[in-house]
Amino acid sequence: MSTLFSIFNTIQYKLFPWLEEELDPLTEKEQQFVQVISLIDLSSHMKDYCWSGSGRKPKSRPSLAKAFIAKSVYNLETNEILIEYLKGCKNLRRLCGWERRCKIPSASTFSRSFTEFSNGRLPQKIHEAMVIKHYGEKIAGHVSRDSSAIEVREKPEKKKQHASQPKRRRGRPRKDEVIVPKPEKRLDLQLTRNLSGNIDDLPVQCDVGTKLNSKGYKKSWIGYKLHLDCVDGDIPVSAILTSASLHDSQVSIPLSQMTQERIESLYDLMDSAYDAPQIKAFSRKLGHVPIIDQNPRRGEKVHMDPATKVRFGERSSVERVYSNLKDNFGGSKIRVKGSSKVMTHLMFGVIALTATQLFRLLL
Repeated sequence: MSTLFSIFNTIQYKLFPWLEEELDPLTEKEQQFVQVISLIDLSSHMKDYCWSGSGRKPKSRPSLAKAFIAKSVYNLETNEILIEYLKGCKNLRRLCGWERRCKIPSASTFSRSFTEFSNGRLPQKIHEAMVIKHYGEKIAGHVSRDSSAIEVREKPEKKKQHASQPKRRRGRPRKDEVIVPKPEKRLDLQLTRNLSGNIDDLPVQCDVGTKLNSKGYKKSWIGYKLHLDCVDGDIPVSAILTSASLHDSQVSIPLSQMTQERIESLYDLMDSAYDAPQIKAFSRKLGHVPIIDQNPRRGEKVHMDPATKVRFGERSSVERVYSNLKDNFGGSKIRVKGSSKVMTHLMFGVIALTATQLFRLLL
């Protein structure tokens, strides 16, 4: 964490006083925005968005990327509200890179640049680099895994009806009867594929999801599911977006592969939705200890021993991350359509949340 300590000291004792000499005194939110920007090393990710020299020079993409991060930090709902806020707040406008109000791009320019960032997966790359740089050398005690409903204003796609195989009669098959083998389960296939292959196999279209809430009642929503791996300190380290109807267990192995490429960890904490032998086997293959609440459908309930139960209590960190993301970083204010754009919106919030939590480790 030495790099993070040096950044923290630079901001506290050098950057904030210098900025306040150039600008008005910084508010708490403006200081938080400066901290987030200082951790993401934005310039190293903007090479693909540089002007090639042909045609009209586009608006500054680094400034627009900073503005989208500010949108998450300030928990603003739409680009129009963000533009009005930038026009009225001189400090934030200058921190993003626009000296005058007339330099702020139009809403259509914000929309086009957001599409470019979505196609290039810019926030996912920023988040991965930030986690590896500032947490990669640290061993995480616990990785907490869970999903959360993401509601959007989008029409769900109709599911394709798979051709059902004719049912065969019970008993011994006839000599001339051809037995069609059952297709392999996704969990079994995931054990033999790499990360990119597993992610490509996951459905991402908008559809209807249903799950039990904390009070035991069924809740349905239209949209997607966000799957997160979070470590101690309420820091999200991996994220995958899927269709709302996909079962949580189908994303556990890809999340494990993604997290393994970024950090080292010891324990994998999951609820009963992830109680599958393939998931436990893959966790042990990585050298981890899986602690998974037993699914009631798998026979008699086996209670955890006291020490394991205390460790399993750390799984509440992922619940806090979801609550923080939705309440304070725009996770519940999605006004875009399509899985790639929804993921981009969420990841800008995840970037701001991750940087904020990293700095809180130092306080």
